[in-house]
Amino acid sequence: MDVRVPRLAEGVESATVANILVSEGGRIARDQVILELETEKAVGPIPSPAAGTVTKIHVKPGEEVAVGQVLISVAEEGAVEKAPEEKRRDQGKGEARAAAPREAPQPEAGPGEEYRYESSSGLAPPASPSVVKIARELAIDLTRVKGSERGGRITLEDLRAYVEHLQRIAYAPRPALEKAEKPAPKGIDFSRWGPVEKKRLSSLRRTVGQRMHDSWSTIPHVTQFDEVDITDLLALRKKFAPGFEKKGTHLTLTPFVMKALVTALKKHPAFNSSLDEASEEVVFKGYYHFGVAVDTEAGLIVPVVRDVDKKGMWDLAAELNGLVEKTRQRKISLDELQGSSFTITNQGGIGGGHFTPIINKPDVAVLGLGRAALQPVLRKGKVHGRMMLPICLSYDHRVVDGADAVRFVNELVQALASFSEKELKR
Repeated sequence: MDVRVPRLAEGVESATVANILVSEGGRIARDQVILELETEKAVGPIPSPAAGTVTKIHVKPGEEVAVGQVLISVAEEGAVEKAPEEKRRDQGKGEARAAAPREAPQPEAGPGEEYRYESSSGLAPPASPSVVKIARELAIDLTRVKGSERGGRITLEDLRAYVEHLQRIAYAPRPALEKAEKPAPKGIDFSRWGPVEKKRLSSLRRTVGQRMHDSWSTIPHVTQFDEVDITDLLALRKKFAPGFEKKGTHLTLTPFVMKALVTALKKHPAFNSSLDEASEEVVFKGYYHFGVAVDTEAGLIVPVVRDVDKKGMWDLAAELNGLVEKTRQRKISLDELQGSSFTITNQGGIGGGHFTPIINKPDVAVLGLGRAALQPVLRKGKVHGRMMLPICLSYDHRVVDGADAVRFVNELVQALASFSEKELKR
């Protein structure tokens, strides 16, 4: 029995082998975790569907694998050793099958290497009328189909194998196709100018890089900057933080921002949408699931807090703290990384100011937060010291216009500056 890469999630066609937890010749139990796959920043276990003995491991750590690819071969328990005569009969059958050309699958030819039937007489490839009819109805060029019978005659099985071959090509993982089409980059010998040290990019770093490149190269980004007076909000946080601590969680700035975002998004729903490029439709979402960027040792990971509009401040703070901890321990599941409608990224904790965050596709906007600082602010002719928070909104200009972004940011600024104490008492 072969254990293959399962269907991982919608839109996920490949993964990276993170850990192999068994060895060849070792016995395994049903549902025992045999290896771990890393997909889209999540590490998930792959259990064995049956008990038995590992006969062969087909992959190695760090290798990229596609859905359906064989990972491990297992001899199931209860398999009886065949008698010598039965082995000879099976061997004879296997040789006969190997000798019969009709069993051969269509070759996995690359671009420019596909099979082409050639005849000196110019006649079409030999095939029965029924096969010719089916090929005509499916718009299949029979000169591309390799016949398995004598004289290259094409059978129905050959036609079916060719169709399956085309399907494998059509549904091949997009990264694999892109790698095949793109010319290999030329390496640079940096050691010519001095000592160097090389460190291979981790699977997570490659995934983050590919996603950021895809987002930046396909979405026209515009970033709107502003500052928010959060003096009163910080006073609320200071007042209620001890009560949150007694209940076992920390009250940070992020839950305040999340609640204020819900207020702004309800008035400007375009920022809580996605662009369906296939149908050229804007999908307005009736839910408020916020991705929150978390800085980990392995790289940036974005878990999702769901139904922000339906949760109180304590629930949001507790859930957010739990997700951040799980993310940093790499125990976050793939499901917890998907389905966001808006994204928040905060550099204030490490001293960042204004910056230009990249949109977390397929969201259409991302809010960046910097470090709040005490600044002189003129109000009614007098200068006051106020804590000002820099915010940066990057948005998809295909969906949102600049004027809409200004209105949205103004709404968010107002919601944060006048945050109600009632939200903290629910």
